[in-house]
This record gives sequence, C-alpha cells and structure tokens, in this order.
Amino acid sequence: MDWRGQRLWTARGRRLASEGLQRALEHGLGVSNSRVPLEEGTLERSGRVDVDGLNGAISYDTVYAVRQHEELTWKHLPGRQAKYLESAMNDEREVMLQLMAVTLRRFFRGG
Repeated sequence: MDWRGQRLWTARGRRLASEGLQRALEHGLGVSNSRVPLEEGTLERSGRVDVDGLNGAISYDTVYAVRQHEELTWKHLPGRQAKYLESAMNDEREVMLQLMAVTLRRFFRGG
C-alpha cells in the first residue's frame, strides 16, 4: 500500500478538496431545489451553498424554510415535498462523493 494522504494537507490538495466539496454541494442544492415546495419560488431562490475550506453547507434563508422542510402533513405540488434537502442529500450521496473525488483522484495519482 502506498499512502499519499499527507498530500491532501498541501495548499493545492486543500484547494482541490474544497473545489470538489463546492461541486458536490452545488449538485445537492440543484436536486433539493427540484423538490422544494413551490408557490412563488421564494424558498427555492433563497437556497445557497457556502464553502469555507473543507467545511461546507447548503441552506435556505426564509423564515419558513425549516417548517416547510419538517412539516410532513402539508400538501405540495407534484414532485415537491417536505424533507426536500434531507432527501436530496440522502438520494444523491454517492454522486456527491464522486464529485468530491474527481479532482482528488487525479491529484493523488500525480496529475
């Protein structure tokens, strides 16, 4: 086994990991936006991705975002649902991991 994990802690390794995280979270936001309850589009437009180094988050910034996410009894348009962010993250987990790995795979191979 040839361990190259310490290479991740170089400036280039951290930058590439951060870029992969950004790509993965943008994908997750896109999937979540396709499921978010929709009336006027305000909730969907409030979605954002924030990445700071190797930490990142997807968030929605409306006063009702959490309630819309958690309220399982509310009716929504076809294809729209409660748990819009949680379900997107769970369903797209493998795709998001692959998106994070793309740049790092080349990096660890020496490219």
